[in-house]
Amino acid sequence: MKNNQLKIYQDANSVKAINPVVTIGIFDGIHLGHIKILERLKKIASRTGGETVVVTLWPHPRLVLGNSRDEIHLLSTLDEKIGLIEKSGIDNMIILPFTRDFADISYDEFIRNYLVDGIKAKSIIVGYNHHFGKDRKGGFEQLKVNADKFGFSVERQTPVIIENKTVSSSVIRQLIMDGDMVLANKLLGYYYAVKGKVIEGKRIGKQLGFPTANIGVNGENKLIPFTGVYAVKVEIENRWHNGMLNIGVRPTIEEQVHNFTIEVHILDFNEDIYGKDIRLQFVERIRDEKKFNNADELIEQLKRDRIETNLILGK
Repeated sequence: MKNNQLKIYQDANSVKAINPVVTIGIFDGIHLGHIKILERLKKIASRTGGETVVVTLWPHPRLVLGNSRDEIHLLSTLDEKIGLIEKSGIDNMIILPFTRDFADISYDEFIRNYLVDGIKAKSIIVGYNHHFGKDRKGGFEQLKVNADKFGFSVERQTPVIIENKTVSSSVIRQLIMDGDMVLANKLLGYYYAVKGKVIEGKRIGKQLGFPTANIGVNGENKLIPFTGVYAVKVEIENRWHNGMLNIGVRPTIEEQVHNFTIEVHILDFNEDIYGKDIRLQFVERIRDEKKFNNADELIEQLKRDRIETNLILGK
């Protein structure tokens, strides 16, 4: 097995891949549907003595073409996307800068200028619903029409279905926005994660006997799960811990209910971690955030949450 090191480009003409086996897509989250495509890429490359090439776009097209009412929150930051692609064993990754001018490139121009003249693709694999080019008018059928003309093969992967859900980034986003982390994680193939830094808080949790680390999340468009209490795995300085996390406005202790926070109580942990990098894996949602009549009621609920968290993470 070859020792893979992902090579990253921002220009299709810079790639010098042997017998390139190419796929194109946004690849937000790198879920099990994406993995199926990437595994097929590697299988063909192995058979033909070729190299795998993933072509993606950044920023996400909807962030460039949308408006303030058309907000999109992403499953992965660019760094996370690169890390997941590298972990999957791909040889080359082309990150094309997406601009309004780029959006005006027709699908036939994209095929000719990028896939054929630039990358010199020998094989192209796309997802079941992939579209590209101006107004998303290009797709599998257009690639198929051009295959003989330009001398590449093309195939389309069938969708991956899990628990009656077609695996896609949009479906997973909705599950996370609904707080269904168990099913979202099944479709991803791994625990959904958020990275950030531990920032200064009001230290209210410590007064309650449940000290928390407040999190400033990396990536302004990173998708944050639905409000509530979650069982999470916590990584700090390459060490993993169990934790229970709250996303919301802390209605029991905040006089004005608009101060949105993400804070985690790390179980059996007592270290100063202000300013340190932190990674949170969302395992399961425990309950809704709710307003209690007083601090004592909140403390009793937190004790029950801790028991539930240990049960979930101990499975």
